[in-house]
Amino acid sequence: MLLSWFDAGEAKAFGASLARFFAERVPQESPWNEKKFAAKSQDVLQKMARQVQEFKATRKIGIYKKAQIGNAFKWALKDAGYNEQYIERLTLWLVTALR
Repeated sequence: MLLSWFDAGEAKAFGASLARFFAERVPQESPWNEKKFAAKSQDVLQKMARQVQEFKATRKIGIYKKAQIGNAFKWALKDAGYNEQYIERLTLWLVTALR
């Protein structure tokens, strides 16, 4: 039972998949103007929020797994080349959505 608390493989995979989902739909070097970029980002974040809610509804995730989701998300976005400040804002959004 206690070991399952530390088994964060699925949580890490979920965090990385959310980052891929975002990166595929909102490329870091998009040709869109700022208004269209903001609208597209909001649309994608709403879809991600639904994914987060579904994930939370079907699994028990404690603080450790939430941290692992956020960390995997953050590093996947870094690997994709997003701006550090933008990554921090997105990660904060994700961690808040996980509450």
